[in-house]
Amino acid sequence: MTKSKTTPSTNRPARKAGGGQKLAPAGATAVAAMGPTGTTAEMEKKFAGLRRFNLIMGFLHLVQGILMIVLSNATTYPIFTNYLNFDVASRSLSPNPQLLYELRFGPAVAAFLLISAVAHFYLSTVGYERYVRNLKQSMNPVRFYEYALSSSLMIVLIGMLVGLWDLGAILLIFTLNASMNLFGIMMELHNQRTNRTDWTAFIYGCIAGIVPWIVITLYFVGAVNSGEAKPPAFVYAIVPILFVFFNIFAINMVLQYKKVGRWADYLFGERVYIVLSLAAKTVLAWVIFAGTLAPV
Repeated sequence: MTKSKTTPSTNRPARKAGGGQKLAPAGATAVAAMGPTGTTAEMEKKFAGLRRFNLIMGFLHLVQGILMIVLSNATTYPIFTNYLNFDVASRSLSPNPQLLYELRFGPAVAAFLLISAVAHFYLSTVGYERYVRNLKQSMNPVRFYEYALSSSLMIVLIGMLVGLWDLGAILLIFTLNASMNLFGIMMELHNQRTNRTDWTAFIYGCIAGIVPWIVITLYFVGAVNSGEAKPPAFVYAIVPILFVFFNIFAINMVLQYKKVGRWADYLFGERVYIVLSLAAKTVLAWVIFAGTLAPV
């Protein structure tokens, strides 16, 4: 009498993620992270189009960055430290503001444009194959790494325009904004293995991302109510306009994961990200230039 051999089943049950979220079975395609659709020929055409699009965007950012360096005046904004100092007379601790550095705004504005240029050139050249592999999985981590640097620099410069000049505060809002973008990577990575979209990373990213804007709003309102020392007129436009831009990025992600209309194709959302990035950086750069960096 022979014993029948039992072969292990390949239909493994779905595992559960934290909070009861079910993960896709091993080897299965996760519903929450469906990649771009179409025939092989259609997909190759779309990817080639994105490659050209990134290359064009790289040049647009590069040209603007160079122009910003060449045309800007020498306007600077201060960065202070506020370490405690012991007052012998009153026997108490008190802040001791010290000028640490005068930041030239022209090169600083150019920097976030040039960071984007480098990312676009990478994706359209040496990083193109990896870019395509990630897009097929509804991912683009390079996008969020670039945003973690460029948009965090943008938020710092906006803060400095309304008087946020403390080194510690600058480092904190930079890091919080960078963390928001790194949560974007986690959102796309986590949902590779979920049957339904898990919004945990998105929610945490929104919490991290709103804090710098709360701080900027406090400084902006304080500056507006400070009598004669009001912020320049162009700052009144920059704060609300860039706040709206930053939130449209989050809306784009929601539309991708909700698969609303054309956003059902991940590559459409990718193009929207690219256009939003160029628009936000262009608006901030040239409004600042017109307001404070244009040569007299």
